[in-house]
Amino acid sequence: MAKSSRKPSAPLTFDLPESLIARIETCRKGHGFATASEVVRTAIAGYDFESSEPSRDPHRQISVRITADQRAILKRYSKKKNASVGELLRLALEAMPAKKKK
Repeated sequence: MAKSSRKPSAPLTFDLPESLIARIETCRKGHGFATASEVVRTAIAGYDFESSEPSRDPHRQISVRITADQRAILKRYSKKKNASVGELLRLALEAMPAKKKK
């Protein structure tokens, strides 16, 4: 059985609309995260990629660190949904609440 990876891997760079980058910052502050990478990892962990339907929007690039397991999840659903990794990340980030629930 393969060992599960919790340690962030090499940076993953993808395009995001500036409004979503601002949302990452809002979520980072609202949840008390230290980095944008923490926001992205939390969004990936909590998102239902199985029932997602990707859409299109103008973008710019950012780099974050995610675990090897999360990278594999994104690649698997990217193929299954015929969508880019960036599209799937946008769905997960858009679904993440701006503030942590109390």
